[in-house]
Amino acid sequence: MAANTQTHNLTPAWVMALGTFAIGTEGFMIVPLLPQMAEDLALPISLVGTLITVFTLTLAFSSPVLTTLFGNVNRRLLLIATMVFFALANLVAWRSSGYWGIFGARVLLALAAGLYTPNANALIAAMIAPEKRGRGLAIVNGGMTIAIALGLPIGSLVGHALGWRVTFLGVGILAAIAVVGLTFGLDRTAGAHISVPSLSDRLAVARRPSVLIGLAVTLFWAIGAYTVWTYIAPYLTTVANLGPNGISLIVCLWGIGSAVGVFSGGSLSDRFGAKTVMGTSLFLLALSFLVLSFTAFYLTPSQALVPIVIAVAVWGVTVWGFFPAQISHLIHTGGHASAPIVLSLNTSFMYGGFSIGSAIGSFVVAHGQVADLGLAAALAEAIGIALLYGFAAKASTQNTSPAR
Repeated sequence: MAANTQTHNLTPAWVMALGTFAIGTEGFMIVPLLPQMAEDLALPISLVGTLITVFTLTLAFSSPVLTTLFGNVNRRLLLIATMVFFALANLVAWRSSGYWGIFGARVLLALAAGLYTPNANALIAAMIAPEKRGRGLAIVNGGMTIAIALGLPIGSLVGHALGWRVTFLGVGILAAIAVVGLTFGLDRTAGAHISVPSLSDRLAVARRPSVLIGLAVTLFWAIGAYTVWTYIAPYLTTVANLGPNGISLIVCLWGIGSAVGVFSGGSLSDRFGAKTVMGTSLFLLALSFLVLSFTAFYLTPSQALVPIVIAVAVWGVTVWGFFPAQISHLIHTGGHASAPIVLSLNTSFMYGGFSIGSAIGSFVVAHGQVADLGLAAALAEAIGIALLYGFAAKASTQNTSPAR
C-alpha cells in the first residue's frame, strides 16, 4: 500500500480487535467448564481436555500455511469471510451432542482463528502509518488478551449457570458482531494490493537467532501457563473442595488479575524495559505454580484456599503482564518492517505451547495427580527464564534487519 494511503486513525485496529476478542474468548472459555462437560458427555476429563489441545495444535500449525495459501485474497474480504466461518463453526459446536461433533467444530474454529489473526496483523501494518504501527498491532493483538481477562470469567459464569453449550452460542454472537464491525468499519479499499509473506519469508525471519529465542521464550511461557490452566477446575475441586460457584469466583479473580496484567504490562515495559518485565513475570509465574503444588501436597482443603487465592491472583497478573512486554520485545527484535511476520509466528508458537501444555496436563492428570501440575508448569517457566537471560546476550548480537 502506498505511503499516502496510510493513516494515523486507529479505528481499523479496534474494529479488527473485535475478531481477536471473539477468538480469544473461544480459545480459553471451556477450561473452567471441563468437569461439567466431562459429566454431560460421560467421558474422562483427561479425554475432554483434548478438545483444548486439538484447537491450539490445529491453530499453531495451520496458521502459517493457510495464510500463505490465501495470500492473493483481498485482506478485508478474507477477514470478513473468516469471521463468518468462525461464527458458523461456533453454531456447529453449540448444536453438537457428542464428543466427536465438538471435536470437529473445534478444528474448524482453529482453522478460522489461525487465518484471521495473522491477516489482521498484516492488514493493520499496511494501513497504519509507521509511527503508529506498533500501537495498532498492540490493539489488534490486545483483543485476545482482553478476552482472556474479561470474556473468560463471564463465559465461566454463563456456562455454569446456563450450560456449557450456551458459551459456544455466545461466542458465535460475538463473531457475528465482529462481522458487522469489519463490514462497515473497514474502508472497502482496505486490503487491496497487500503482499503476504511467503513461507520462505517467514522461515527467514524465524531463523534469526534473536527472533527464534524470543519465540522459544513464548513457547515455554505458554507451555507452563496451559499445563495448569487446562485443569484448573479439577485442581480446585480436589485441593480446595470448590464447586462450580467457587471455581467461577477463582476464574473471575484470575480474570481480574489478567486485566491488571494486560493493561499494566505495556506501561511497565516502557518504564523499566521489556526484558525486565518479562523476566520478573516469568519468575513470579513459576513461583505461583510452585505455591499451587506445595499447597496441594501439604495443606488441607480449609488451609489451601488463602494460598490458592494469592497464587491465582499473582498468576493472572504475571501471565498476561508478560504478553505486551513480549510483543514490544519481538517488534524491537525483528524490526518494525517484519512485525506482522514476527507476531504471526508468535501466535503459532504461543498456541503450540498451549497445545503442548494442555497435553502435558492431560498426561499428568491421567497418570499422576493434580498436585504435580504446578511442578511441571514451573519447570517450563524456568526454561523460559534460562532462554531469556542465558542465551539472549549472544542472540542480541545477530542481525535484526527487516525481512525482504
